[in-house]
Amino acid sequence: MNTKISDLLLLDDLIELPEESIHEFREKGHTLVRGVLSKDEMEVYRPIIVGAADRYNTEKRKLEDRDTYGKAFLQIMNLWQLDADVKRFVFARRMAKIAADLMGVENVRLYHDQALFKEAGGGPTPWHQDQYYWPIDTNNTVTMWMPLVDIDVDMGMLTFASNSYTKGAVFNHEISDESESAFDDYVKNNNFPISRAKTMQAGDATWHRGFTIHNAPGNNSDKMREVMTVIYIADGARITPYKNDWQKNDHHKWLMGKPIGGLIDSELNPKLL
Repeated sequence: MNTKISDLLLLDDLIELPEESIHEFREKGHTLVRGVLSKDEMEVYRPIIVGAADRYNTEKRKLEDRDTYGKAFLQIMNLWQLDADVKRFVFARRMAKIAADLMGVENVRLYHDQALFKEAGGGPTPWHQDQYYWPIDTNNTVTMWMPLVDIDVDMGMLTFASNSYTKGAVFNHEISDESESAFDDYVKNNNFPISRAKTMQAGDATWHRGFTIHNAPGNNSDKMREVMTVIYIADGARITPYKNDWQKNDHHKWLMGKPIGGLIDSELNPKLL
């Protein structure tokens, strides 16, 4: 590799999105952008992120001893606070600009990052809406979901109910067997088209709105499905009163307990663009 590793770590050059990607995101609530990171960049970042996730993973139970949520994935959050090179990835202007362009805003802030590693034999991720967990007053939120390895449907491909974000919060359900059953009926009754990629290469990324209903099948392969996610919110968003205990927890954990009604601008929510 002739390119210096320090150059590959920057990720500050910007990508011009095709108009069809922006249109698809605004209509369906999700889109797939190929090649957000190059093969060379991913060869640098994958061991950085995997290494940090391994060091800070606290789940020690066997798969069979966990509930549905625990079987769905290993979840390691805010790695940017723990590893300087992961911070470069999470704070990258390249991805922040994609998030801003999809939402149609000038500036975005970080909500939090999370590694979501679905183990070989790991269970399905039930239908859910991410924004159920967030005490945020805007629908202008987006999650980037980037595999660090090539994946296919057998490994637990993210699956979307297209157009399902338009009614905001549907149920007061966390990720669980109950959310799977309730959302499955809701998705079928509303005839939302089901969409998922057949394959994604390392460095591709899906982007979905906080209220887009989504799930993922189990990992039927013999490999770990390594995925890194970053959640972006439009600058200017404010903190809302809690609708559930999870939002109360998020208020203290990710928003540093700033006043309800106040701007989301804590040290944990830096402006990325």
